[in-house]
Amino acid sequence: MDERWLLTYSDMITLLMALFIVLWAMATVNTDKYEALSASLKEAFSGKILPGGQAALQPGSSSGKEQASPEPPIPSIVPTTKTEQGDGKRSDAAQKEAEDLERLKREIDAYTRAHGLQNEVQATVARRGLVVTVLTDRVLFDSGSAELKPRSHRLLDALTRMLKTTVRNPIVVEGNTDNVPISGRFPSNWELSTARSTAVVRYMIRHGINPDRLTAAGYADRNPVATNATEAGRRRNRRVELVVMRTSGQGGQAGSQGG
Repeated sequence: MDERWLLTYSDMITLLMALFIVLWAMATVNTDKYEALSASLKEAFSGKILPGGQAALQPGSSSGKEQASPEPPIPSIVPTTKTEQGDGKRSDAAQKEAEDLERLKREIDAYTRAHGLQNEVQATVARRGLVVTVLTDRVLFDSGSAELKPRSHRLLDALTRMLKTTVRNPIVVEGNTDNVPISGRFPSNWELSTARSTAVVRYMIRHGINPDRLTAAGYADRNPVATNATEAGRRRNRRVELVVMRTSGQGGQAGSQGG
């Protein structure tokens, strides 16, 4: 009973030891954090006024005289000039291609004028390329036939020669018909239009155009350029189009209209 004071004494010693440990831990200071905190507090209590706050200390009569600092001017927008070599090459290629297509058109126009074929052969520079439209009647094929007429050879020879020497672009040969149902060798105008375009492609291959440049397509009566209600319109729809496709700049799909 007389030794109960030892319990109280041991509790007090434990508390004192815990206190000393806490005081020791608090005495270990991260000097970097302490210096940063010290600098921040000095800045906050230094009495300095934040930028733009001087106007609040000026008398009301002079506040109108003091102008706020102007904001930095917005830089003017100047169109960039294509200086990269890649852009320059693409631009030059597109320009040269356009010039080649125009030159080819002039050559074809000169040939058709010299041989009286202006009404049967027309060349047009369109978005997808140079479209050479040849009406099949009296030039390429007989009605319902996919056999090239002998009189077509001179025209195809001239076109092949110009396509070999003036340009190296891909060429899509497209066959088109009117909407009159066909009877005989071909089951429909789809087969007839495809057979006609294929016949032209085979002729051009035999006369020196690289087969890799050529594609044959048949569209039957799906791409009319005139009404099928009249004979004159149907005659214009019966045609073969040689499309010299663009490879640079703006282009189009092989099956789109020739412009």
